[in-house]
Amino acid sequence: MALGCQKPAAPPAAGAGMQGLPVQTSTVALTPVPQSSEYVATIKSRRSATLQPQVDGRLTEISVQSGSRVKAGQVIMTIDPLHQQASLNSAAATERQKKALYDYNTSEIERQKKLFDAGITSRDVYEQAQQAYSNAKADYESASAASKTQEEQLAYYTVRAPFDGVVGDIPVHVGDYVSSTTMLTTVDENKDLEAYIYVPTERASQVRMGLPVELLDTNENLLQKSRIDFISPQVDSTLQGILVKAPVSATADILRNAQLVKARVIWSTAPMAVVPVLAVTRQGGQSFVFVAQEQGGHWSAHQVAVTLGDTVGNNYSVTAGLNSGDKVIVSSTQFLVNGMPVMLLPSH
Repeated sequence: MALGCQKPAAPPAAGAGMQGLPVQTSTVALTPVPQSSEYVATIKSRRSATLQPQVDGRLTEISVQSGSRVKAGQVIMTIDPLHQQASLNSAAATERQKKALYDYNTSEIERQKKLFDAGITSRDVYEQAQQAYSNAKADYESASAASKTQEEQLAYYTVRAPFDGVVGDIPVHVGDYVSSTTMLTTVDENKDLEAYIYVPTERASQVRMGLPVELLDTNENLLQKSRIDFISPQVDSTLQGILVKAPVSATADILRNAQLVKARVIWSTAPMAVVPVLAVTRQGGQSFVFVAQEQGGHWSAHQVAVTLGDTVGNNYSVTAGLNSGDKVIVSSTQFLVNGMPVMLLPSH
């Protein structure tokens, strides 16, 4: 039962005639490997609006729900307009009154002009009619402007969608008193998205336009590929990082506004040795592989310390310890010890 814990006996000297352990090998070849760093990215819409009222009042209606899709101009909420409606009605009544006086003075000035031209009335009477007409005209125009202002103000009591989009969280409720500082909700267009990535300042010299970016989910699955198209000219003092942006296309099932994802920024691609993940063993925090070496027509396994880089599919990149052409053992590694005879099986 303890067979798996027993240390194999020291192998006989090469050439002693003992058959080696059959193993599969993989010949090391240099493969282009991306040199990258991973950061947390926030997906943001290029067109997103926070809705706040332009007037104070009590909410009387909420016409949408969080997540609702709305069209530009669609009513989202209504603030009690009764007080403003009364002000508009008063202004409209004043406008009608001034209009009636203006219409009368318009007719009167025409009548007085005819009488003056006929020599029936004096210049003083005609000029008094002109003055009354001018005053009535100014009063009517002022009342009309005031009425229009009150009407425009009334429109503020209806909160509408500024563009087609999706409604965000709604933290207010019907009956709440709201003011110009109250956040009612948000509307996000949910297209033309961007990934906001903060790159540490020590990488500043490596950041450049067009750098490839891979967006990943929490399971390291690739969501989208993109490239940096914006680099902030200044450092964010809070995060001590440089904001870079990469455009992404909106996909309701994959990427949404305000979503957090992983962003892999690929700085460069360099040829490196790669080995299968199964070939790597670890002892005391150090990584090793077994390399098959030939001597006098016989093969033996030799343990080699390696420095691992990023994973590439089912392989590890190796930054140090291997050379192109090395035969790395990829099977039965749990039975190997340094210097043990092996027999190379044909490659499939």
